[in-house]
Amino acid sequence: MKRRKQERVRQLLLTGLLGIAAVIVIAAAIILVKGLFFQEPVDPRTVSVPEHVTVSLLTPNPYSRPQTPLEQVNGIVVHYVANPCTTAKENRNYFEQLKNQTGEDTTSVSSHFVIGLEGEVVQCVPLYEVAYASNDRNSDTISIECCHPDETGKFYDSTYQSLVNLCAYLCREFNLEAGSVIRHYDVTGKICPKYFVDNPDAWETFHKDVEAAIRAMK
Repeated sequence: MKRRKQERVRQLLLTGLLGIAAVIVIAAAIILVKGLFFQEPVDPRTVSVPEHVTVSLLTPNPYSRPQTPLEQVNGIVVHYVANPCTTAKENRNYFEQLKNQTGEDTTSVSSHFVIGLEGEVVQCVPLYEVAYASNDRNSDTISIECCHPDETGKFYDSTYQSLVNLCAYLCREFNLEAGSVIRHYDVTGKICPKYFVDNPDAWETFHKDVEAAIRAMK
């Protein structure tokens, strides 16, 4: 009788230990899966821009830098300036002068970055603030305007390479895939950036170049 009780106690203890082990294994698996597929959003306030970027922030104003918090970044939107041969500085200054508007007929537009004809990058709006560039996606994306030499909207190689590098850097910092880089066209149907809308193969190649740049940074 005593032996049976001891055996039963051992079985209960063994069952309990196995149950605890199973709980630990399941909990570890949940944590691992969550880490792989459900990464916590990156706070934009913790991300800095690359050293080569010229920081020339717009003066806070309602029309180009409203200082609305950008709390989470889910994508990057590529644009073209649609004003051939203008420079990054000139486009930045256009955003800046919007603060002087008066009356009812006003324009609201800006971008986080402008990339120039020589590949120079100018930051206009902080990564943790909304820019007026991408319509319904202003609230969760970073916008990049690109300068171009002619009406085709095709970028110089210098501009293109800076765009690839900047997108790859931002993807890495915000835990995004290359597929999270989209065109303004993908948001509203607007022909922007024109060359990448007119030439889907070039857009596909761009995504591959961004993917390669992300891998090279890891």
